[in-house]
Order: sequence, then structure tokens, then C-alpha cells
Amino acid sequence: MSTNLANILRPQTLEEFVGQSHIISQNKALYKLIIKQEIPHLFFYGPPGTGKTTLAKIIAKRSGYDFYYMNATSLKIEQLREIFKRYDGTLIKPLIFIDEVHRLSKTQQEVLLPIMENYDAIIIGASTENPFFSLTNGIRSRSFIYEFKTLSYDELEKLLNKALDVMDISIDTEAREYLIVSSSGDGRALLNLLDFGSKLNDTITLQILKELRMNSMGDGVSSSQSHYDITSAMIKSLRGSDVDAALYYLARLIDGGESVDFISRRLVIFAAEDIGNANPHALNLANSTMQSCNKIGFPESRIILGQCVIYLASCPKSNSAYNAINSALSYVQNEEVLNIPTHLRDAHIGYKYPHDFGGYVQQQYLEKDIEFYQSKKMGYEKTLTEWLSKIKI
Repeated sequence: MSTNLANILRPQTLEEFVGQSHIISQNKALYKLIIKQEIPHLFFYGPPGTGKTTLAKIIAKRSGYDFYYMNATSLKIEQLREIFKRYDGTLIKPLIFIDEVHRLSKTQQEVLLPIMENYDAIIIGASTENPFFSLTNGIRSRSFIYEFKTLSYDELEKLLNKALDVMDISIDTEAREYLIVSSSGDGRALLNLLDFGSKLNDTITLQILKELRMNSMGDGVSSSQSHYDITSAMIKSLRGSDVDAALYYLARLIDGGESVDFISRRLVIFAAEDIGNANPHALNLANSTMQSCNKIGFPESRIILGQCVIYLASCPKSNSAYNAINSALSYVQNEEVLNIPTHLRDAHIGYKYPHDFGGYVQQQYLEKDIEFYQSKKMGYEKTLTEWLSKIKI
């Protein structure tokens, strides 16, 4: 058996592709464009092992494009120019796939712009990070950005069944469940573990898999009592200020092999979303917990996580900040674009410097009067509301 089972089982057609049904299913716009071979410039981002490179290869094959793989960290502009020159004046288009696209320099992006504008080549980029803010306005306006999500339990099981169909091995029930859950939505990780497990024995057991991968890789999913259910129970217990329940579900996550990174990230999100400015120190403590735990690891990190969970459960709760940014984003995405008042622009013409007026001066900051933030006056939020009132007297 080849050491690269993932490559052996790499889908060759849209019909074989597993996952990302929110963008690649028969009723979705991107799927229809691929079928029609009308391919726009695309940027995919999301966790590893979710099919970003695979989908790009399928698009290239289906559309008859020559596929070129590049990595932004080592990409040289001359490489791009050589490829573009090779196809100049021909009817064939190359498809340039650029991995780690968030690392593209502005100079590299400027070279891509005229190519993208004229569709002399199709550019598809991929990254584990959202590339939106690293791409220039010119690149963004000429392309579409899609988020890839971790594979579900059912999707990983489908992938596993395809692998077992071509492998002369057997796998017991416990090993099968652990293989899926511990792969954390990463199809490549599942196939990699199965591949190397099969080199040790033609009967895959839980013991074999745990010797190769001791813990879950992070954001895993399971069929019955998934870590998502346990995580949800922990978050809801924190929100409900039930310290003991939150500790119980934290212990379940730890005992189940959940990664310290996954748990600590959820606590940081909770601190901002559900406590916010009712106690701003909660976010500092959660962030310190994440940094400390990622350096220390288990088993000692259980103490730090426990301390943080107790603190967060005991804090006053407010989701005012969460609601405010959601409200602002909804307005930006669905309403008219407001003009920036002249005195707020970079030229500063007519701008009144608040410090020259004792710290506050009345002036217009938005073209319209809009209220996104509504304080619940919980905990420290009450103090902030009082400050705002006093400042504007």
C-alpha cells in the first residue's frame, strides 16, 4: 500500500468530492458555474484536509485547464511571468493554484491583477486563514472568496468507507469511532492515520490508533455524544453561571482527549461574547489561559482551564458588545454605504480635536444617526455608560 492513501483516494470529479455542500452541491451557484465551465477567480479558506486543493484540481480537469501548483511563501514573480508568456496567444488557459495565499505580497498581487482582469489565466488561492484582509481591493473585486468547513462525522465516515473498499484490512468498532472523531473534520488526517495503522496490522484496533495519535486533533465531531454537544453544554453552563456544571463538562472534554487549543479558544470567545464589558478583565484572563495552556499542555493545563472556567462562570454576563458588532456588520452588508464626513477624512479639514476642547466636543461622526450599541448596564458596563454620559455633558 502506498504511503499516500490521501492521494490514491483524491476525488477526480465533482460527484466524488466529499464535503462543502454549502458551496458545492447541485443547487449552488459555484457548482453550476463549474458545470458550465465558467470559472471565476476563487479564493478558498478553511481548516486543513477539507478539500481546497482537491476542488481546484477538479475544476482544472473539468474545464480543460493546465494546473500549476504554487506556494506563496516561495513564489517568484518570474515564475508567474514565464507561465503567462507560455500561454500568450493560445486558446488554452492555465489554472494557477496558489497555496498559503494570505502570504502573497502586494507586488505579487499587482502582477496578478492584469492577468485576472483579462482572464488570461484562472487564479485560485487557498489558505487556512481568511485571506480577505491580506488581499488588495483590486484582487477582491475580481474574485470570490469561499469558506471551507471541517468535514462532518457522516462525511468522514463516507471517506473511511471509500478507503476500506480499496484496502485489504478490517477495523473494529472502537477503532472506527476513534479514527473519525480524533481526525477532527480533517479528511487527510483520517486517511493518514488509517494508512499508517494498516502498515502495522491488517486488523486496525483502538490501541494501534492511539499509539499513533494519542489525542484528538482539535475540532473533532462524533456521531452520538459529540464534543460539540459537550462543548455546547459547557458554554451554556458558563452562561448560566453554574460553576459545577461548567467544570463537569470541562472535565468531560479533557478526559475525552480534546485539545487544549480547542477548549481555550472557546473560552476566549465566550469571554467576549457573553461577558464582554460587564467585566473586561474576563477576556484578558481567557486570553492568558489560552497562551499559557498552549505553551504548557496537558496534564498541567487542566488547572489553568479550571481556574478560568470558575472565573468566567462567576462573572456578570452581557452580550451587548456581541449584539453591537453584529448589528453594525448587518448594516454594512445590507444597507447603503455611508459617506465619511469631510472633517473625518485624512486631510482633517474642519476636524475639531477633542483634546483642544477639554476631552470632548460635539461634531458629526456618521452621516446618519444610527445606534448599534445598547448597554445592558451590567457590571462594568454600567460604569462605561456613566462615563459616556459624563463625557458628553
